[in-house]
Amino acid sequence: MERKTYRLMGALVLILLLAACSAPAAPAAEAPADAAPAIALAELSDTVDPQTVSDVKDMDGVVVLDVREQWEYDEGHIPGVVLIPMNEVPARLSEIPTDGTVIVTCRSGNRSGQVTSFLRDQGYTNVHNMQGGIVAWEAAGLPVE
Repeated sequence: MERKTYRLMGALVLILLLAACSAPAAPAAEAPADAAPAIALAELSDTVDPQTVSDVKDMDGVVVLDVREQWEYDEGHIPGVVLIPMNEVPARLSEIPTDGTVIVTCRSGNRSGQVTSFLRDQGYTNVHNMQGGIVAWEAAGLPVE
């Protein structure tokens, strides 16, 4: 009798496994072709690549801060940035929001890295350096004004 019970149990398990494997899969939801990737601002790393900056720069609460000199800015800049030259940042802190996301950029990432560190020292908690500056932005084929 024990043998019959084991065979019956084995057959039941096999039937359940086969039924589970043969169930139709739920259709995968497709994202629209023109949908932009979802980016969580809270998950941005300390250093952000130009494409990510392009994807988030127009979101509410995001400020892209260009810390180059006026003449550099005039030669070409990321659309919508706020210009505060590096040497003016300490005197103009009140113009940089503390409650949003600040992404700092310059020509190559050096000055913006220094300003990012300075802002963190001043208590800014959501500040990021754009990797490679305007040079990397242009190399990525992103728009410049």
